[in-house]
Amino acid sequence: MGDRDKEKNNKTDNPLSPQTSERSRKRYGINNGNKRGAMVERGLDHWSDILVVVIYFVAVLAVGLWAFWRHARGTVTSYFLAGRRMTWFPIGASIYSSNIGTEHFIGLAGSGAAAGIAMISYEWTGLPLIALAAWLFLPVYISAKVYTLPEYLGKRFGGQRIRIYMSLLSLLLYIVTKLAVSIFSGALFIQLSLGWNNYVAIASLLLITGIYTVLGGLTAVIYTDAFQTIILTLGSFAVVGVSFHRIGGYGEFQQKYMQSIPAIRDDNTSCGLPRDDAFHIFRDPVNSDNPWPGLLLQSSIGCLWYWCCDQVIIQRSLAAKNLSHAKGGAILAGYLKMLPLVMMIFPGMISRALYPDEVGCADPVECQKICDNPVGCSNIAYPKLVLELLPYGVRGLLMAVMLSANMSSLTSIFNSASTIFTMDLWRRMRPTAREKELLIVGRIFIVALCVVSILWIPLLRSSQGGQLFAYINAVQSYLGTPIGALFLLAITWKRMSEQGAFWGIVIGHMCGVIRLVLDLAYPAPECGHEDTRPSILVNLHYTYFGALMIVITSLAIIIISLLTKPPTEEMIGNLVWQNRVTINSDVEEIEEEMVICVNIKNTSETTKDFNGDLSEDSDLYTDRKSMWRHWVGEICGVSSKKEQGGDLVFDDRATKAFMKEDPKWSHVLSGIFLVGMVTTGFLYGMFH
Repeated sequence: MGDRDKEKNNKTDNPLSPQTSERSRKRYGINNGNKRGAMVERGLDHWSDILVVVIYFVAVLAVGLWAFWRHARGTVTSYFLAGRRMTWFPIGASIYSSNIGTEHFIGLAGSGAAAGIAMISYEWTGLPLIALAAWLFLPVYISAKVYTLPEYLGKRFGGQRIRIYMSLLSLLLYIVTKLAVSIFSGALFIQLSLGWNNYVAIASLLLITGIYTVLGGLTAVIYTDAFQTIILTLGSFAVVGVSFHRIGGYGEFQQKYMQSIPAIRDDNTSCGLPRDDAFHIFRDPVNSDNPWPGLLLQSSIGCLWYWCCDQVIIQRSLAAKNLSHAKGGAILAGYLKMLPLVMMIFPGMISRALYPDEVGCADPVECQKICDNPVGCSNIAYPKLVLELLPYGVRGLLMAVMLSANMSSLTSIFNSASTIFTMDLWRRMRPTAREKELLIVGRIFIVALCVVSILWIPLLRSSQGGQLFAYINAVQSYLGTPIGALFLLAITWKRMSEQGAFWGIVIGHMCGVIRLVLDLAYPAPECGHEDTRPSILVNLHYTYFGALMIVITSLAIIIISLLTKPPTEEMIGNLVWQNRVTINSDVEEIEEEMVICVNIKNTSETTKDFNGDLSEDSDLYTDRKSMWRHWVGEICGVSSKKEQGGDLVFDDRATKAFMKEDPKWSHVLSGIFLVGMVTTGFLYGMFH
């Protein structure tokens, strides 16, 4: 294709050009009075699109209300761990949809549009890491009888400082790498497709997601996640089919992507040019945007904390009825993690190939006009593709898909953050807090968390050159990577001491915070500008820095532990892998169902110790209570007398029931996992 043909193509595909069709100009808000650029008018203005979205909301609400009324919500266990009755499919679907949010459709597709497929490594390493969580970490957590992972550290090492430290850190990570990103990306899609004000979109998003999370707890979250996973997968493949049909197949896609050069760019720089290694994962180890050694280390060992030590992911496995169902859910989620290359990255790259002037814009002035972000517009790749290519009705379906992805992530984060705050921090401040108080506090905290998250959003706009997914991975490598080293050593090394654990993680995080502050203080320069950042930012890629932090944290933990007093065997108990609860052949027959038992003989004593004296609220359960109080109790799930009290104690029989596995299914699950690992290796080889 000659230069003249390229210029003609660019003009034809550019909504800002005179040749743009009236439909495209209307859809992207381009008229004589609009100086702001692309996609600010309503994108879903047809009755069929609106009908599909309405049907979706009704369906989600129906599923949420079914879980809301069908299952008990009046105890801490039922609210935060879904009564520990979940089977493999909703667990796996919930793990996947909790991980895959709008930030993936916006950010991962945007990274594909800007730099190719390298970021897919973070998705494909999901299978071995989730399996590691189910096979190695989860049995220890269950043996420890914990609700949260900071609670495990408190039991493992004694004392409270490391538990409080990890609780506060987890909440911080939820804000800077999960909630704010999910809210920002979801609101961005709503804004681009509906033309709403950004903060109106955010408020709407939070209102919808907060309702059934606050009311229904983990049960409602998991069941709606399972439903939304089905919608998300089917809808996103509709985009894949339409996109490849429009571009002419995979061969044409590769060729056109490499030719997707914006018309307005500085010819004396490489700005706006597609990367030569865009279709490769293993890139130059020194000078590339994602050096392959650092990428592999960070996407595997560096992400250990996320898949094996993060409350959002592990809480779903803790809700399983037994270990086999937890493993089955992990494998399902791992297999689903193979799909984002086709579901998100390829559509993002196709969007750039079809619309290089907008998605691939390289001039700050033009980028400001197109997407209100001078550092780049790669984040509009997926929504632009949806609104430009899909017919009426299908666009509404994809709007529902985006909402599914975003709502499932937000609700999962809300519930897990609420669990950590309530069980690890509030109980510490109020040891005599009654169960009703904990349930109410957990719900109120969700609202407060939303407000704090919104305050972080402005910092996302320019971080990591406008590539949202790169921002997520960079911050996680700075703050999350040391956590993986801490937990891995905690469950496998008996000699590890409390001093080693606490000061080791503090040292690791000090290094990470320094790097994070430097990144925020010295953002990457725009393309074509001189890089004047400190040498540690220019010459040490964040993936290498993450790997370095693993080494620093591990060495600090080991050295300090060896120099301090070791924990006693009584303190360690069954809190390490070697001492976990196991089921031997001579153990009596155990019920298959996972049961959270209460010691009947000591029910009144346990209830009094944990909940305090309930006599003052006895009128809550009498016929004389007011109607409004009755319904408030029903909605909040704290009105059922039979559910109150004592279920925080995990019975030893229930723990053994969880651990018991059918040998046949154990072998089947292991075989399926090995097939998945072979498939993952094949994919890496194909796109090396």
